[in-house]
Amino acid sequence: MTVTNLDEIDRKLLAELQAEGRITNVELADRVGLTAPPCLRRVRALEDAGIIKSYHANVEPNMLGYAITVFAMVSLKSQAEDDLKLFEDHIKELPEVRECHMLNGEIDFILKIVSRDLQTFQEFLTSKLTPAPNVASVKTSLTIRTAKHQPGVPIDT
Repeated sequence: MTVTNLDEIDRKLLAELQAEGRITNVELADRVGLTAPPCLRRVRALEDAGIIKSYHANVEPNMLGYAITVFAMVSLKSQAEDDLKLFEDHIKELPEVRECHMLNGEIDFILKIVSRDLQTFQEFLTSKLTPAPNVASVKTSLTIRTAKHQPGVPIDT
């Protein structure tokens, strides 16, 4: 299944699941105009095709003690593939890093990091991030507020 093979019902299914991942199959089928069995078959086909990768709970960081979110812009000493992979492997082992994106341009990576407080973040920065393999520099920006957080992608229905 490719993007071009998706029909209007597939797109409606994706939009509904992206908005509410815990919806029951019966409610989902009703919303997209199907009966439950074909709805379930379509959802399973979208999962098997890798279009739906997983389902997640959207948890409130503050309720779990993660009071701050920081974006870190990381520049590396070398952009050789082995060096990039070494850095990425290190980052994958750090649970505080919630997102890691390689960029084109002056900065090599941008990381989204959560932390309990500024002191904990400072310890993370100096003990785990700046000494990471191949790191030349790290610039950080503390998030003041989030005006929009919308996981997923726009789906034309």
